[in-house]
Amino acid sequence: MLTTTTTRVLEPGDLEAALEVLNRDPVTNAFVASRVNVAGLDPWRLGGEMWGWYAGGRLTSLCYAGANLVPICAGPEAIRAFAERARRTGRRCSSIVGPAESTAELWSLLERSWGPAREVRARQPLMVTRALPAEVAPDPLVRRVRRDEIDVIMPACVAMFTEEVGVSPLAGDGGLLYQARVAELVTTGRSFARIENGRVVFKAEIGAVTRHACQIQGVWVAPEHRGRGLSETGMSAVLHYALRDVSPVASLYVNDYNAPARAAYRRVGFTEVGAFMSVLF
Repeated sequence: MLTTTTTRVLEPGDLEAALEVLNRDPVTNAFVASRVNVAGLDPWRLGGEMWGWYAGGRLTSLCYAGANLVPICAGPEAIRAFAERARRTGRRCSSIVGPAESTAELWSLLERSWGPAREVRARQPLMVTRALPAEVAPDPLVRRVRRDEIDVIMPACVAMFTEEVGVSPLAGDGGLLYQARVAELVTTGRSFARIENGRVVFKAEIGAVTRHACQIQGVWVAPEHRGRGLSETGMSAVLHYALRDVSPVASLYVNDYNAPARAAYRRVGFTEVGAFMSVLF
């Protein structure tokens, strides 16, 4: 029994306690919870370590340390402990992302040793909906992407990622990991698109899924089709799939400066419930 405040790498036997922490805020924690539900806490399967912070022998906070560094239900003491461990191990992630307040505190402690960042997005509104759109009809041409259409959807995914993140997902390993992720979303029925004449007009994915909530990501409209409301009708269609077939709550987060996207999401029923922050390297 741990009787003092401490942090350590969690092991498979800690799964139940970790899920208890994640389920305290199932919408905010959907991304990490979905990975843990599938892979457990084994670092090889999880794609990174899960750090746990204990107070009085009880697991109270987590930090996922993989391709992203993600603080979870972490107060100031836990953030300081996670920052110290991160400094010791060195930066292995491509971003820090999580609830705005705790992520900002974590970055303030890491910036001197990990900085400079390529970009800091200090406020990204977290939006949720529990109801199907009342005012925007779903685009009947938006559907699940078929397995034989991976080569069709891939250029749109690369364009979206490059536009959103500022670097190509094909860099480094030639895009092998990114292509595997796109293929996974397609084969599990969580990739959606409107495809005309062999080209993607609109696309989005349900990137994270738990029984409590799902997270929509990768929303993209081909540049030549923008300004026609396709993001709204397309998102309405995706929400029909998400809320009917996947989870009772759908969420997403968006850059605060992207006013058109925020307005489109509000029109299909999303409301802001918090904010994320991302530090990109």
